Amino acid sequence: MTNGNKDRQYTASEIQVLTGLDPVRKRPGMYIGSTGPKGLHHLVYEVVDNSIDEALAGICDTIEVIIYEDNSISVADNGSGIPVETHPQTGKSTVETVLTILHAGGKFNNSAYKVSGGLHGVGISVVNALSEWLVVKVRRNNKEYRQEFSRGEAVSELEIIGDSSETGTTIHFKPDAEIFETIKFEFETLEYRFREMAFLNKGVKITLEDKRANKKKEFFYEGGIKSFVEYINRNKTPLHKDIIYFEGEKDGAMVELAMQYTDSYSENVFTFANNINTTEGGTHLSGFRTALTRAMNDYGRKYNHIKEKDDNLAGEDVREGISAVLSVKLPEPQFEGQTKTKLGNSEIRGIVETLTYDFLSAYLEENPRVAKAIIEKAINAQRARDAARKARELTRRKSILDNTTLPGKLADCQSNNVEETEVFIVEGDSAGGSAKQGRDKYFQAILPIRGKILNVEKARLDKILSSEEIRTLVTAFGTGIGSDFDINKLRYGKIIIMTDADVDGAHIRTLLLTFFYRYLRELLDNGNVYIAQPPLYKITKGKKEYYVYSDEELDEKLNEIGRTNYSIQRYKGLGEMNPEQLWETTMNPETRILKRVSTEDALEADAIFTTLMGDKVEPRREFIQLNSKLVKNLDI
Repeated sequence: MTNGNKDRQYTASEIQVLTGLDPVRKRPGMYIGSTGPKGLHHLVYEVVDNSIDEALAGICDTIEVIIYEDNSISVADNGSGIPVETHPQTGKSTVETVLTILHAGGKFNNSAYKVSGGLHGVGISVVNALSEWLVVKVRRNNKEYRQEFSRGEAVSELEIIGDSSETGTTIHFKPDAEIFETIKFEFETLEYRFREMAFLNKGVKITLEDKRANKKKEFFYEGGIKSFVEYINRNKTPLHKDIIYFEGEKDGAMVELAMQYTDSYSENVFTFANNINTTEGGTHLSGFRTALTRAMNDYGRKYNHIKEKDDNLAGEDVREGISAVLSVKLPEPQFEGQTKTKLGNSEIRGIVETLTYDFLSAYLEENPRVAKAIIEKAINAQRARDAARKARELTRRKSILDNTTLPGKLADCQSNNVEETEVFIVEGDSAGGSAKQGRDKYFQAILPIRGKILNVEKARLDKILSSEEIRTLVTAFGTGIGSDFDINKLRYGKIIIMTDADVDGAHIRTLLLTFFYRYLRELLDNGNVYIAQPPLYKITKGKKEYYVYSDEELDEKLNEIGRTNYSIQRYKGLGEMNPEQLWETTMNPETRILKRVSTEDALEADAIFTTLMGDKVEPRREFIQLNSKLVKNLDI
């Protein structure tokens, strides 16, 4: 076999050299994760992180963020201002250097910032590279300086535009529509992040203003992460009034912990390293968990709350009902994991464990009433765990195809390939019958459930596993639950909730999502759970039929086909559709609409499930009043 190009020389002229910020524009996903909404908002976090680093250094306490009508955004702080002097290595001003050269900045030199969150990020130069335009203003040396950039390149010189008695930096930029799928900033997304930042940096005021909708919010928490725990537990019933709190330092690392137990059964522990939300945990979380379990067992044994013949409390027992925020700050964080949100520094585990154990041991001694309440809750959790283990064993022994399962039971698919299989959870025999007839038996399974499942927000795992519907779900998925959970045993790649588009259907969906979030969270994190979108209307005009999924779509379709000689059918339930219609509109991968359930903002998700499914009525009433204007297609 001959190669026609065999004698062709590989020359230097053919090697494409990406200079300056070209690599960022060529492969933006490498630097900001995606060019979707997540990457877009990441640009703002990068700029705000720089201001927060100034706050950590003690030279900034106010950050103002403004979204403008044209979807440009500005971040202003009262820090020291980016240096304007000529940079010795580049020959350009330091302002231009940090905005046009990758990895140029004070954070790569430990003398400038001992602790920095932005080091995890990609730097302001990447923001500049991915912006249609960017204007920087610096207040420093009693002067105000200004420079303009476009798509990463300077289009003006750094110039003095006036005098200023203040110091600080303002970055105003517009994301590049050539790069991003959308350049529309979401106020709520920024609001969640800035609230979190303000909690983690007590005494720093962050304001967010949206000129598009004339909205403004201010975040300022003198209590820091103590205020954070109060916020997490705002709709829950605490087991003890005061929030347990300490801050300590060891070997150059700072550790801050705030925690409070509630009467709920779920665990809410949020961990941060240098202000970065370590959603995958890491060594600091391991240190905290070990210290908490050891301190509780040592105290329980010492005062005979745990009898000599009894087993030690397990980690999951002592964490039942806990809401905690653990924040560590260290000079050189190492991030691991799939999304770089897992702390890997080995030394921090021992530091957190030692400081937490010493503090908790002393706290429990000094607060015996609080200690007793927590220990008693943990002992009850231990008993429930034993009962749940027995229930799990029963679930494992029972075949899903036993006669004891639900009427209609699981109609399984033929394929065993998790990459292609999917199970539809449907409510009722009518919808179940249509779904079974309409499905593709090769890869689609149908699991009908009867009525509303147990509200798991108000129950422990042992009670949950005594519910036949829940046992059926767990057995069908194959993963197990609690300490037995193993995602590698999942039998279906997609778990699809398919309920009617009415109030009852929405309630069943919320109950199922609460169950997934509290007890099968990894399925949500892994992207296995979806919500089917059945059509709301069928329009018939002549011999043509159109399915539409919202009132807006109905309006658009009628404008398109004309508002004469047509009929509309409103679907209230899946059972109203024949099998062919259900397949074509809701189950056929070629034509259906599925929404993947995501829990990117775990704090907000926790708050919503607590509000909707918890014991307190007032927060639920407020939530309904606030969101009532967003409700459509309400059946009363």
